Amino acid sequence: MEFETWWLLGIPVFFGLGWIAARVDINQLISESRSLPRGYFKGLNFLLNEQPDKAIDAFIEIVKLDPETIDLHFALGNLFRRRGEIERAIRVHQNLLARPDLPLESKVHSQYELGQDYLKAGLLDRAEETFNGLVDSQYGAQARRALLEIYQREKEWIRAIDAARALQESGAGARQKEIAQFYCELAQDELVHTHPDAALAMLDKALATDRSNVRAAMLIGDAYLAKGDTEAALMAWRRVEQQSVPHVALVAQRLMDGYRAVGRPQEGVNLLKNYLAQASSIDLLEVVFKAVLELDGVDAANQLVSDELRRMPTLLGLDKFLEARLMEAPPEVRPELSLVKNLVHGYTQKLARYQCNHCGFKARQFYWQCPGCSQWESYPPRRTEELNVMN
Repeated sequence: MEFETWWLLGIPVFFGLGWIAARVDINQLISESRSLPRGYFKGLNFLLNEQPDKAIDAFIEIVKLDPETIDLHFALGNLFRRRGEIERAIRVHQNLLARPDLPLESKVHSQYELGQDYLKAGLLDRAEETFNGLVDSQYGAQARRALLEIYQREKEWIRAIDAARALQESGAGARQKEIAQFYCELAQDELVHTHPDAALAMLDKALATDRSNVRAAMLIGDAYLAKGDTEAALMAWRRVEQQSVPHVALVAQRLMDGYRAVGRPQEGVNLLKNYLAQASSIDLLEVVFKAVLELDGVDAANQLVSDELRRMPTLLGLDKFLEARLMEAPPEVRPELSLVKNLVHGYTQKLARYQCNHCGFKARQFYWQCPGCSQWESYPPRRTEELNVMN
């Protein structure tokens, strides 16, 4: 009982100590709130009432009176940019830069944020000018990355190469893969304008930068074909196997057409069959199937598809199998078989996609640079269903 009595007597003591602590916290909160400029609450009220332009004006007045609130401007500008209200974000950062008494560190920060606003708005000329002024500042690495993005958007590949090299030399990581792709873009432009020799010069630089660049080997073949040298083109396309066997599917049709052009189609079929045995691919099977059908007939084509379906059971393969069976089916069963084929084909169209390893963006065609996230070489050369079966 004595212990319980003392315990009961202690309750008021602890209650009093808690009350004193709460009063101290409340007084401190009241003191801090009174120290805030009145314009802060005015601007906050405008924001809550969805009047952002008036809120900006109110916060600008705060900064004029109290330089300590500069961070509030940065937070406000970033908020507008994330919400897609780019004009308001630009206005916030431009007003900061207009202040003659703005500290140098805050001025550089404001320039960087303004450059981000211009980039988000698609005002690439203004963004480029802004970031060029920041390459020697503490935001140098970020500015160079932004410039690299700008040059890629504008397809200024020479300047993109220079920007990537500058980033690499600054210690921001290796950029050989991107630089090689920029040379391939330049080569592609030369081929479009029927300048195969100029394209070959660019592709030599691409391979000197990145020996594993598959695209360069493919384009070298295209350049030789444009020069009329089909044998040299075939040799170039066959080098893809040495770099990446799965990527052979991307050059299979070129190889088959080339061997037909030089009068050795059976050699082409045998080569592609060998590639198919090494790396199963629905795209490669498509090319081989058509060639076998042309050269060896329906039975051989059917056997090819049947063997491949057993080795790699996919709906894409089943679609091709049904196509082969439809060719030799008796007339009385063709309507039913055709119906099944159409149903399977309709579903496989959703599976016949390439998928970016970086962002997951799916596309019907193969891309060297992902349209979704702009990463280079992020697409595997196989369709999504094939990858799922392999995994």
